[in-house]
Amino acid sequence: MIATLRGTVLHVGLDQVVVEVGGVGLLTHTTPGTAASLRTGGEATLSTTLVVREDALTLYGFGSTEERDLFELVQTVSGVGPRIALAMLAVATPDQIRAAIAGGDVAALVKTPGIGKKGAERIVLELKDKVGPITATGERDVPAAPAGGGHDQVSEALIGLGWSAKQADDAVAKVASAAPEVTEVSALLRAALRELGR
Repeated sequence: MIATLRGTVLHVGLDQVVVEVGGVGLLTHTTPGTAASLRTGGEATLSTTLVVREDALTLYGFGSTEERDLFELVQTVSGVGPRIALAMLAVATPDQIRAAIAGGDVAALVKTPGIGKKGAERIVLELKDKVGPITATGERDVPAAPAGGGHDQVSEALIGLGWSAKQADDAVAKVASAAPEVTEVSALLRAALRELGR
């Protein structure tokens, strides 16, 4: 199993990065927040997990071991795969997810695209005693997006998470007009996800 990855960032996408390790570029799927924190040509250190399927080997990377561990834990629930687990981490921090599960907050969990009420209830039921203590780590600092590019990035990330282009564009426009001072990709994404969750 590939547990960590360190190397030079060759490419940064909306929800994936390519990191060169020993002359090999490894495509690593990640949350939009983690991708936004990396820069092409910079050094990256990611906690990773390799998901093995019959037809694919897919590498997922995270900014912390806490994110990776939660990604793996939620997949132990029937019906929750890597895509939904990654979407959960795009919508909320690990502490927010743990608090929602421990507190039985189904409404917070259904904000993730792909999780309905029954799925959220199943997650709470199966993981309530497994999520562990809530830590007070706080949010990671994520560099601001280049001027003008943040809105497009957030829209594309929302489309990748399962919303239509119109829903994504409308949510980003609403958030941008309500809070023009918010320019960081991760902050814009969280605000747009809150808007779509209403």
